[in-house]
Amino acid sequence: MTLLLFFLCPPTEPAPWDSDSSSGPGEGCEGFQVDVCGVCAGDGSSCELFNGTIFLSVLSVRYHKILDIPSGALRIKIQETHKTRNYLALSMATGESVINGDWVIDRPGQFYAAGTQFTYKRPNEIRSRAGESITAPGPTNQELNLFVIYQQPDAAVYYEYILPKHTNTHSDAYSYSSVLPLVESHGIFPDSENSVGENSLSSFHPNQVPSDSVTLEPVPLYSWMAMATTPCSTTCGTGNRQVLFGCVERATQTTVLEDLCSSITHPGPQVEECQSQPCPAFWDVGEWSECSKTCGPGFQYRQVICRQTQGQHGSSTVVVANSMCDDTEMPDTTSVCQLKICSEWQIRSEWTECSVPCGVGQRSREVVCVDNLGDIVSDEECNMALRPQDLQNCDKGVCASSWFYSLWSERCSADCAEGSRSRSVVCLMSQSNSLPLDDCDDEDKPDELMQCDLGPCTQRLEWYTGPWGQCSSECGNGTQSRGVVCVVQNGGHLEVTSDDLCSHLPRPPTAQSCYLKSCAAQWFMTEWSSCSRSCEGGFRVREVRCLRDDLTSSHDCDPALEPAKQEKCNTHICTLQIDESCRDMYYNCVVVVQARLCVYSYYRTTCCASCSRVIQRDSLHTIR
Repeated sequence: MTLLLFFLCPPTEPAPWDSDSSSGPGEGCEGFQVDVCGVCAGDGSSCELFNGTIFLSVLSVRYHKILDIPSGALRIKIQETHKTRNYLALSMATGESVINGDWVIDRPGQFYAAGTQFTYKRPNEIRSRAGESITAPGPTNQELNLFVIYQQPDAAVYYEYILPKHTNTHSDAYSYSSVLPLVESHGIFPDSENSVGENSLSSFHPNQVPSDSVTLEPVPLYSWMAMATTPCSTTCGTGNRQVLFGCVERATQTTVLEDLCSSITHPGPQVEECQSQPCPAFWDVGEWSECSKTCGPGFQYRQVICRQTQGQHGSSTVVVANSMCDDTEMPDTTSVCQLKICSEWQIRSEWTECSVPCGVGQRSREVVCVDNLGDIVSDEECNMALRPQDLQNCDKGVCASSWFYSLWSERCSADCAEGSRSRSVVCLMSQSNSLPLDDCDDEDKPDELMQCDLGPCTQRLEWYTGPWGQCSSECGNGTQSRGVVCVVQNGGHLEVTSDDLCSHLPRPPTAQSCYLKSCAAQWFMTEWSSCSRSCEGGFRVREVRCLRDDLTSSHDCDPALEPAKQEKCNTHICTLQIDESCRDMYYNCVVVVQARLCVYSYYRTTCCASCSRVIQRDSLHTIR
């Protein structure tokens, strides 16, 4: 079938270029080539390809019409050759806007017009270098006009579409619906092959007696009937509600117990549409357009449309009159913008004094970036290559250095006997020009320590601490201890005395935590459980885990060192324990046992020993 015949006849399959088709042009055409019209093994004669590139020179900032797209166009592709600040716009030949009309930039997305769906794309403005594009599978049923919203020179737009070649007299009957796949109908019109037969109940006249081949079932006394509905699922627009059924008597329509309808199939959950009040209209705000100026204040625009939610659960919206949104204030469609500030450098102050009284320092002055309104802005808004110097070195001559020292400390380093007092001594640059111009000499450095003596030490009590011992754990957390004793100091000699004499003094700690290194993963285990049997062999269990230092699970433990999780216990032989007070009162208790009379309390008492042995023997067999 050629492309020409396809347009003249209602299609039975999607056209090769149809976007709703599950297969693209030429799929299922193994061994053959697909021509430009999308026809398998075609020669390109069933359609005509129109393409080209439109170069835009320097134009005024407004809408410029650059192309007419005729009715019936297929495989429409419009693409900027590179990214610009221009915008593509599309309208009907009647002037009705489709994309980016009335100085309002639409969001990228899907737009339905002229009998087909247009896809408008605007790539990421930072990462992508591709320009805008508009595509559609077609065919169109009206003429379209392509415009460019001109803002930047040296732009180019590539276009491409195909038109079928009509050669018969029915070409004027061509429409968009003629190339869509036929919609199948189910249950609307009867199928001639599956229609009701002559012997079916539905084919009988009301007064006709059924033939013997038809069996009429008795009419039930009860039936299910819709009784009520649940509240509507939405508070506005179209929603759903569930129908609630009850059991009624058919003759009187009286509600009865549902058990009476148990033999009749329940209608099951049924949902019906419900209409409530219309949903309130709302303002749908589009994206802002680019700023009208590249430097300084400008304007940007956006589309604001009044919409109303419709359909099931608000599944779709439609454009309504702006008066429907009068309850809320309409958002602004115009806004002031500023992409880049036209700025310049200004010096706001004279040079400051040098930062040092002597030697080499720095001086500064205030340099700011000011926009065209006189406001101070960030330095990045101005040309950094032309920035005036705001820091400058300054030399105030050679500086003298001298020793500076603090006052002596008031306390002696020892409470008794000889000690020392201290002070700080530093070499600093002197700000006085009257001092000799020389550096600090270590030979002339003032003393930092001075001897002091508060008298001999007699009967002085203090805690004496020994060195810390080894850590109790080779890895991980452990403890270490040391000896602490109370000593008395007499003339430089130390004697150990009772700890009670030093109780008024803070006692140093005798133990502290220690950590030598981190441990590798190691095995941890719980205590053994109770034995499962009291004699003749049972078993007990415990839980074993491999843990790290932080007590999290690990798989790094050596499996060969894993402790046992189960072991045998109570392996000794079970022995019978008979109460000494339990005796046989008759010599013939053996007969009682043989007759199995021990189940009675009388014989268990009179033949206690014999019956007890039987009962314990049976218990041991049960345990085993």
